[in-house]
Amino acid sequence: MTRIVHTGDTHVGYRQYHSPERRRDFLDAFEQVIADAVADDADAVVHAGDLFHDRRPELPDLMGVLSVLRKLDAAGVPFLAVVGNHESTRGGQWLDLFESLGLATRLGAEPVVVDETALYGLDHVPASQRDDLDYEFDSHDADSAALVAHGLFTPFAHGDWDTETVLQESTVAFDAVLLGDNHTPDTAEVDGAWVTYCGSTERASASERDGRGYNIVTFETGETADQTTVDIRRRALDTREFVFVDAELGSGEGAERVQSRLASYDLADAVVLVDITGEGEPVTPAEIESFATERGALVARVRDRREIETEAAAVSVDFADPDRAVRERLSEVELSGAAREIDDLVRDDAVVDSNLRDRVTERVRERLDAGTLTADTDDADDTNTTADADDADDANTTDDTDDTDDTAQLTMEDLT
Repeated sequence: MTRIVHTGDTHVGYRQYHSPERRRDFLDAFEQVIADAVADDADAVVHAGDLFHDRRPELPDLMGVLSVLRKLDAAGVPFLAVVGNHESTRGGQWLDLFESLGLATRLGAEPVVVDETALYGLDHVPASQRDDLDYEFDSHDADSAALVAHGLFTPFAHGDWDTETVLQESTVAFDAVLLGDNHTPDTAEVDGAWVTYCGSTERASASERDGRGYNIVTFETGETADQTTVDIRRRALDTREFVFVDAELGSGEGAERVQSRLASYDLADAVVLVDITGEGEPVTPAEIESFATERGALVARVRDRREIETEAAAVSVDFADPDRAVRERLSEVELSGAAREIDDLVRDDAVVDSNLRDRVTERVRERLDAGTLTADTDDADDTNTTADADDADDANTTDDTDDTDDTAQLTMEDLT
């Protein structure tokens, strides 16, 4: 029997809501996973990508991860991982550095056998390059096999990477596929293999309301190899409290009604997110946010949905189809092909908010590689796009570089 801790999307270093405490929360969540693995004497920890939030982690985040990995190494538990889209570059990876220090193993086409299970890896690959993949993996003689990968796979929400194709074209028969990238945990059976997302270890978006956690995956083989049983169980993490308040205001109701709703919650050290709807009086978000922080909230954010709806209604559109109106207006603007592609991505409801920045970066990089876009700098990977105005502090937005003037940022080139 092989028992594996399956985690991913830890996004260490993310200064969510410009808060240094939230930045520490992401490292704390990763530390919890590793502490659990050591306490439970797991056979391995498998990380399915996006260990760091940014490919240029700041020094405290890098040192924090190194400290955690040293604890895992001291306990004799291997750390096996793939590279996600947040950390992906065309050069070296932090994972390679950790491997050179003997603290990690980067999974790939060659099997890494843990107990009775062979583990393989598939880093994040841009959609434009997937047609060139041959899914050739070296053979193994273990009782079971699993693929660790990072991307948005079918049949899950927003999936653009066909899991059936991966399984059918792979030269190895996998009993399970352990995934990262989608922050929502989920499990499905595809072509006889169990495919599962572990979800993120901290809330990286206001849309991630459910509790955070990771998977414990157990492989147990019967008398023959084709009788492998895969058991996937969810374990919760103790993360910072998020208080979600949906305040629908009736006629004549305003800030006092919202404050009354907030007063019924314990806000101490919590992230408080308020959504206001209804027909009530105008509400000043700053007033509500101050009310929450005075009662101990770490962070408070208010979104008045009525303002968004009013702004949208104020736009004069002569078409029954708003999308058509947008297309008509864009046709009058001299946008380049690349700019139009980016606009399509920003307005595409199928692109999950927390991945929008990375999808735009990926599209720009593809054009650079194809020679159809001229870069102003030598590092196209620094492309930043702010999207989703309703959730500007979420993981898809431009990093908080203004808050890090006094903290060193490292690149792989600094250490190689």
